[in-house]
Amino acid sequence: MDYIELVQKTVDYIDDNISEKITVDHLAGIAGFSTYHYYKIFNRILGLSVMEYVTRRKLQYALFELSNGDRVLDIALKYGFETHAGFTKAFKKCFGYPPNLYRLHAPISIPQRVNLKKMNEIGGIVMQPKIVEKDAFKIVGYEFKTTMKNNAHTRDIPVFWDECGLGEKNYENILYDSQNPPKHGEYGLCVNTNVETDEFSYIFGVEVETFDKATPEMYQLEVPKATYAIFTSPAVDPKEFVDSIKGTWKFILEEWFPNSGYEIDDGKLDYEFYDEGCHPWVYKKISMDIYVPIKRKK
Repeated sequence: MDYIELVQKTVDYIDDNISEKITVDHLAGIAGFSTYHYYKIFNRILGLSVMEYVTRRKLQYALFELSNGDRVLDIALKYGFETHAGFTKAFKKCFGYPPNLYRLHAPISIPQRVNLKKMNEIGGIVMQPKIVEKDAFKIVGYEFKTTMKNNAHTRDIPVFWDECGLGEKNYENILYDSQNPPKHGEYGLCVNTNVETDEFSYIFGVEVETFDKATPEMYQLEVPKATYAIFTSPAVDPKEFVDSIKGTWKFILEEWFPNSGYEIDDGKLDYEFYDEGCHPWVYKKISMDIYVPIKRKK
């Protein structure tokens, strides 16, 4: 049995006993190594320490339960965190962003089993973002209120987009006709998130130079100056577009952030930007950009 197979046994054990107290000594015994040797082998194969990996897996499982509406404190206690604040702090320290960002943007599913042999053979696709500093700008649009409870937002927001475009509300044409934006492109932003109730507002809008032409029913928002990591979703057939956006967010949150040296800049806004590149009547394969505000980890 090679090293990867032996460490795989311990990785499987961690998942099978994720809510229990797990120690390096016990995992080393399962693999048949000394604690010191196991620690070095594990770090070499997975690229992080044993307990850092254990904590990350606990947080991933905890987040899955959180998305199902369970009480935060109950979940925190189950996975070894003493308080709600401690759970949130550990999550941000581990991943570089708060749990709320994952719940908003990433598809919530039970963590997949880790296959070390497959990971070692196939590797992964690296999508490197552009890092830019962008000045503050103004957006005028329409507000849609929704909730993360039972993942309602993952169903409601696509319906809202359809209504904004060619659907009943036709907000897109109204905004372009009334606001005369300086450039073509629609923005999607999540604002006013209430961490206690899981409710938030989703804004569909366009960039404007002033708010002078905004009507009372329109939402006005100033996006502050920030440093952004800009990710472009893979160019795909239109029928695969929504899945490609979800996959890009999943990559950002689960792969890029933990290894980037950056963390989310909490005081700024992340957003999605849709320009002509996502028009299926112009391009056979379409894509869009995701802007994530970042700052260097201390």
